[in-house]
Amino acid sequence: MTTEGEKTATPAVRAEEGRRSAARAVVGRLSWGLADQAASSMTNFAVGIYVARSLGLAAFGVFSLAWLTYGVVLNVARGLATDPLVVRFSGAPEASWRVAAARSSGAALGVGVVLGTACLAVGLGLGGSVGSAFACLGAVLPALLLQDAWRFAFFAAGAGRKAFVNDLVWGVALVPAMVVAARVGSVAAFVLAWGASAAVAAAYGCFQSGMRPRPAQARGWLREQRDLGYRYLVENVSLSGASQLRAYGLGVIVGVGAVGAVRGAELLLGPFLALLMGLSLVTVAEAARVLRRAPHRLGPFCLALGGGQAAAALLWGAALLLVPDRLGELVLGGVWHSASQLIVPATLGVAGAGLGSGAAAGLRALAAARRGLRCQLFASVCYVGGGLGGAAVAGTVGSAWGVAAATVCGSAVWWLQLRSALRERHHEHIPEVRTS
Repeated sequence: MTTEGEKTATPAVRAEEGRRSAARAVVGRLSWGLADQAASSMTNFAVGIYVARSLGLAAFGVFSLAWLTYGVVLNVARGLATDPLVVRFSGAPEASWRVAAARSSGAALGVGVVLGTACLAVGLGLGGSVGSAFACLGAVLPALLLQDAWRFAFFAAGAGRKAFVNDLVWGVALVPAMVVAARVGSVAAFVLAWGASAAVAAAYGCFQSGMRPRPAQARGWLREQRDLGYRYLVENVSLSGASQLRAYGLGVIVGVGAVGAVRGAELLLGPFLALLMGLSLVTVAEAARVLRRAPHRLGPFCLALGGGQAAAALLWGAALLLVPDRLGELVLGGVWHSASQLIVPATLGVAGAGLGSGAAAGLRALAAARRGLRCQLFASVCYVGGGLGGAAVAGTVGSAWGVAAATVCGSAVWWLQLRSALRERHHEHIPEVRTS
C-alpha cells in the first residue's frame, strides 16, 4: 500500500529525473559539438602551419587571401541555406528534418557552383600566383560548402557524432593531399589539396545521412526561408566581408606580409577561432531547444556560453606569451617573429568575440534576425574602421589593437540587443489581466 507522502513525492522525483536526463542530453550534444570543433580546429591549424612552413611569409599571405575569401563564401551559404535549417528544424521530427536537410544541402551546393564559377573567372583574369590560387579555390568551393552543410544538418538533428566523424574523415584525407601539395610547392597546389580532401568528406556525408543534396529544390528552399535567410546573409557576409576588407586594406597599407603575420597570429589562437567560426552549429540549436523547453533559462545559458569562451581564450593567450622563440620558430618558421607581436591584441579580440557569440546564439534562437543584423553591421563597421585606422597609424600592430577594441565594442552591442529581445518576448507572453 502506498502512503500519501509517497504519492506526492513520486511526480517530483520523476520531474527531477527528467530535468537531469535533459541536462545530460544537452551536455552530450555540446560535448560532441566541442569534439567536432576540436577536430576542425586541429585540421585548420595543421593546414595553416604546414603551408606557412612550406611557402614562407609572402606566399602564405596569398594563401591567406584565398582562405579569407572562402570564409566569405561560406558565410553566404550558411546565411541562405543552413542557418535557417538550424533555427527551424533543430529537434524536428526525422521525416521533416530529412526533407529540409536535403533541400538545404542542395542550396549550399548551388551557392558553391555559382560563386565558385565567379571565383574561377576572377582568378583567371588576375593571373599570377594570386590568380591561380583564386581559380583553384573556385574549382573546389562546391565540395567545401557541401561538407559544411552536412555538419549543420547533423547538428540540427542532434547527431553531433556524425559531424565529428565527418571532420575526422576530412582530416585523414588531408594528410596525403598535403604531402603531394608540398612536393609541388605552390599556393595553388595547397588550395587544391585542401578542397579535394573536403570533397572526400562531402561524399562521405551523403553516405552518413543516407540522402543526396537536392540542388533542383534550392530555389524553393531560398524562397521559403527568405524571411530569415536574407537577413542572415547580410549579417554573415558583413562579418566575413569585414575580415576580407581588412585583409585587402592591410595588404595595400602595410604589405602582403602583414596579411601573413595576422594569419599567423590567428593560427596561434586557432582552437578558439575555429570554435567561434563553427560554434553556431551547436549553440544555436541548443539555444533553440532551451527556448522551447525553458525560455527563462535562455539568458543564463547564453551568458555561460559566451563567458566560458572568453575565459578560455584569455587563458590560451596567456599561455602563448610563455612560448619561447625557439619553439615558436619551430612551429611557424619565419612567420613567428611577426605573429608573436600580435598575441595580446589578438587574444583580446578573440575573447571579445567569444563573449558576443553567446548573445548572438540567443538572438538566433529567438529568430530576432533584424536585431542580429543591426548588431553585425555595427560590429563590422567598427572592425573595418579599427583595423584599417590602426594600420594607418601604427602598421600591423596598430591594426591588431584597433580590431581588438572594435570587437569588444561589438560584443557590448550584442548583449544589449539580446537583453532587449528577451524583455520584449517576456512582455508579449504576459497574459492580459481583466479588471472588469
